[in-house]
This record gives sequence, structure tokens and C-alpha cells, in this order.
Amino acid sequence: MQEKNYVKEITNIDDDFAKWYTDIVIKAELADYTDTKGCIVIKPYGYEIWENIQKYMDNEFKKVNIKNTYFPLLIPENLLQKEKDHVEGFAPEVAWVSEAGEEKLEERLCIRPTSETIISTMYSKWLKSYRDLPFLYNQWCNVLRWEKETRPFLRSREFLWQEGHTIHATEKEARDRTLQMLNIYDDVVENLLAIPTVKGIKTPKEKFSGAEETYTIETMMYDGKALQTATSHYFGQNFSIPFNIKFKNKEEKEEYAYQTSWGSSTRLIGGIIMAHGDNRGLKLPPKIAPIQVVIVPINMHKDNVYEKSLELYNILNKKYRTNLDIRDQYTPGYKFNFWEMKGVPIRIEIGPRDIEKNECVIVRRDTNEKIVTKLENIDKDIQNILDLIHNNMYNECKKRLEDRTTIAYNLEEFINQMNTKQGFIKAMWCGSEECENKIKQLTSAKSRCLPFNQEKISDKCVCCGKKADKLVIWGRQY
Repeated sequence: MQEKNYVKEITNIDDDFAKWYTDIVIKAELADYTDTKGCIVIKPYGYEIWENIQKYMDNEFKKVNIKNTYFPLLIPENLLQKEKDHVEGFAPEVAWVSEAGEEKLEERLCIRPTSETIISTMYSKWLKSYRDLPFLYNQWCNVLRWEKETRPFLRSREFLWQEGHTIHATEKEARDRTLQMLNIYDDVVENLLAIPTVKGIKTPKEKFSGAEETYTIETMMYDGKALQTATSHYFGQNFSIPFNIKFKNKEEKEEYAYQTSWGSSTRLIGGIIMAHGDNRGLKLPPKIAPIQVVIVPINMHKDNVYEKSLELYNILNKKYRTNLDIRDQYTPGYKFNFWEMKGVPIRIEIGPRDIEKNECVIVRRDTNEKIVTKLENIDKDIQNILDLIHNNMYNECKKRLEDRTTIAYNLEEFINQMNTKQGFIKAMWCGSEECENKIKQLTSAKSRCLPFNQEKISDKCVCCGKKADKLVIWGRQY
């Protein structure tokens, strides 16, 4: 009975998307809840996904001369107070250390919600001359933000991320770096995670606390809600002035440096789940799947089945992340469901009849299509099918993005579309924060970004009807 109902233990994706999401996280063994409220354990399978993302991203950073560092977890309160907008933005989420053992600390220490302040302090200490620039540093670390409502990967109080912080001699260099890092994130999300993106700049209301400009990568999930997958910030001199990050230029005159910051986190795993998963479980893009190919022998104890399966495994495991499932306490049907739940892109079935014909059956996780292939062609066929799976997963998400992106010309249309076909709405905006607030109040939708690809669909603000020349993408968010 346990085997028969294995997949049925997931809530239907269309009945309760939030519950379906939690079921996937637990059932696919990505993470689990802990006694520390709001914090999760990332289990080995989930952490392998993060490692594969991290390896790719870190390699891309190194290509553009980013160096990894590590800064302290604890930040003195006086540092957090130096940049006014920054501290106000993070104050509600900051957790404090005020005692050590039985002694009260002379100064409270915050557990880093982000590291601009401690890094800026060190930059001011290290920077002397224009010859030292640029500083191109990143750190892979954990942060803590005291979220009121939490959900695994999407909003946990402690989470893993990378945060890059660079300083430059000129405004142009800093602005160029800000967009360069945004484009690296875009490559990661589209070409690694198979999720189409919308790139743009945040409105002043939605930008990062302390930034002059915030650029964002926005994606759409299965239910039409937005997930911000990465951001890149141009700080200008907003941190370098209060933190005294100065250098002597070629003329021996002192100048303040220009600064950037950019980051992404383990919420990317949440995005993978919500963009690609279905009622059979997790569906992983091949490039980040911990197991790309699983071999399930049929009638394993019959002549030559185990030996041939092992031979196949030894061939494929040289090139692909491969698993040979020889658990004899479970039936093949149970194993099929088990690996579908875990989102393994390709399953290979091989039994006595297949071996007689020198064949095996390849099953695609994305389409459930069964493909009979000759064993001598297996390496080439696997690579082709993995490429097809990636492209198909991307195109499915792209179709959803296109189908659920609509245009609204007035507030009545906006409200109706958001309530009947939750997704992205293109609409003109006058630039008023009052209109942003009103739209959020009426629909729970926020401005996602002013997309780089601007269109003029009208000359009136969707909310107030006044003159407007900015197109904004709006949507509800995670």
C-alpha cells in the first residue's frame, strides 16, 4: 500500500499550491523543519543542488576577476548606524547579541542581515591609492533576517547566499560592474536553471536600502506569482562617504570611491521547485540535478541483468552524475515513483528482454516519454536528451510567462486581471509612490521592475490617469 500511494501523498498543485510546495520540499528530501523556529536543515540532496549552482556561479565570478573572502558574522551596532537609509531598511529584521556567558556586552552586535557595513569599514582601512582599485570581492556565507512569516528556501530566517561588494575609481566603472553582474545572474537563471527572466530596474520605493539604483532579475512561478531571483545594486558614494572609503587619484587628490553590491541565495532552489515541479514531484533542470541519470534494473536477479546494469553505470558515470538503484527491498514501480519525486531528468530501465536486443529504455522526467535506444548509442543519446529536457523545461516556463503577462490601461482592468489571471501586468506608471501604494493596497501586487525593454502602451498612468512615460511590470510576489 505504501508503494501504491507514494506520489498521492503530494497535495495537488492546483488545489493548494503552498501545501504542494511544502510537500515537495519534504518528500523530495530537500530540507526539513527544525526546533529553531523559522530555520531549516538543508538535507544532502538539497545541498547538492545548491553546490551545483554555487560551482557554476563561482566560476563565472572568477572569469570577471572576482575574489572570494570571508567577513565576520557579528557587526558592531555603531557600524550599522552609519548609513541612515540602510539601517532603517533592515532594522525590523535584525537580530542582536547583547550578552556573552553571564556578561552584558559593552556594545550590541548584530548578526549580519547583509554585510555592507562591515565590508565598507574594511575597505576604508585597506584603500590608499587609485593603484589599489578596483576591489572585486565576494563572500559565500549565511545571513540572518528575522522574518515574521517563513517558508523553506523562500523566506527562512537563516539562509545561505553570496554577496559581492566592489569599489571603483569612477562612476562608470561601478555602473558597468553593476550591470555585468546582473547579466551573470541572468545567465545562471536562464541557462543553468532553465527559467526565463525579466530584467529591469526597481522603482525608488522598491530599491535596496542605501542604494542609488537596484537592478533585478524577475521570474514567474507556476501560480503566476513573481520570484526575485537576484539583484545588483549601484551604491554610488552612499556608503563610501559615511564610511570614509577614500583614495588618492593620479593627481594626488583625495576622492571617494564608487561602490556596488550584488547577491543571490538559496531561494533559487525554491524557484526551481515552483517553476518546474508538477504532481509527480520535483523536476530538476539537468545541469544542476544531483543525479542526472538513474538506472533501474528490471528483474535484477536474472542472468546478466545486474552485470549489464553495472557495466552501463560505469560507462555513464564517467560523464554524467549517475545512480544505479540496486535496492532489492523495493519493486521497480516504487523506484520509478521515488526517482520521479526527486526530479531525476533521465531514468534508464533495463531488463532481460532489453539485454537480448542490446537495448534499454530511456524515460524523460519532463514529458514521461519512453525512448528505446541501442546500448552502443547510449552516451550520445543521453547527452542529446538532457539538452532537449533543458530546452523543453525552459520553453514551458517561457510559454507560461507569455500567457500570463497581460496589459492593463486603467485600474479597473488591472484589478480584474490580477484577480482572474494572476501573473505579470504591463502598465504605465506616472512615477508616484502614492500610485504604487494604492495598487498594492487594492491588489497585493507590487512593482516588480521597469523592464529594460520599455514599451509605450499608452500615455496615462494605470492608477491615477495622469501623464506617464514609464512601463512597469507588476505582480504579486514571494
